Amino acid sequence: MSFQAYLDKTEEKTGKIPAQLVAEAHDRGFGTSSKPAEIIAWLKDGYDLGRGHAMALVHVIRNGPTISDKHVGTTGVHRDGSTELRLDGIAHR
Repeated sequence: MSFQAYLDKTEEKTGKIPAQLVAEAHDRGFGTSSKPAEIIAWLKDGYDLGRGHAMALVHVIRNGPTISDKHVGTTGVHRDGSTELRLDGIAHR
């Protein structure tokens, strides 16, 4: 599953677009120096998200929406179409 697919599925599971979850995380004080385990625990407790979906959000919360181009343009199941993740929700595509 690609980074974007994880974020899209997170939207389906929580009813919130990724940008809303990132803003909520920042409002709670999570940011670049937050430990992933702390963010994962919050997402598990608050939204019942599993580790994979939570880790995609951890990346965005800590690093922003840009990802490595390692999987961009590849043919594997983990490929992404761009190095920029869409945080504005599925309906905006």
